[in-house]
Amino acid sequence: MTTSPDALRAKLSAIGTSTLANALDDLDIHGVITGLRAIVPGIKAIGPAVTVRERTAAKGSFPVSDFKVGHMIEAAGAGDVIVVENGGAPVSTWGGMASYAAKLKGIGGLLVDGGVRDWEEQQDFQFPLYARHMVPTPGKTRIKVEAIGEPVVIEGVVIRPGDWIVADGSGICVLPVEKLEQLVEMSERFAADDAQAMREMDKGLTFKEALARFAKI
Repeated sequence: MTTSPDALRAKLSAIGTSTLANALDDLDIHGVITGLRAIVPGIKAIGPAVTVRERTAAKGSFPVSDFKVGHMIEAAGAGDVIVVENGGAPVSTWGGMASYAAKLKGIGGLLVDGGVRDWEEQQDFQFPLYARHMVPTPGKTRIKVEAIGEPVVIEGVVIRPGDWIVADGSGICVLPVEKLEQLVEMSERFAADDAQAMREMDKGLTFKEALARFAKI
């Protein structure tokens, strides 16, 4: 990449996932994850992925040592987003204390195709968190971390270590790292068109006319 990670993060903080999804669509990249929701509204998760694959079974199936949330946090650096594939299991992978520790380390967020818990603490800690389920069921002896740092799949979207994640209130986009700068450049153009369309509507342009003039609004 020719643009620094900090500069890319700053650019992406100003771009919504709806705009990024337009760019992904134009490049025929399957990069929109559905079914996960923001647990703490209004906070974006932006950064390169640290990937984790888990397996869930009945209580007592695994030793407590297999529930490697600490290992997940240790694997992630400041600004990284932890992405967990757990098959949508309604069991908690992550709780409030994990969010507290991750925020102290500067980690950029967490996506879980599974469950998290401690809703009230999550609101207090304000750590960017996206999951399929809010559920109190504990993961210890139910969840096994099988791999950290290998490609994972959520809703048919492949996430590789180092691919960039952007998650906001509209949804989640996975940006392949080799296409990252191109996607950002395209999205910035689309966002500029949105701003120009609003200026022209303020002067009397109708929305029908704006749709005809600006392809991606």
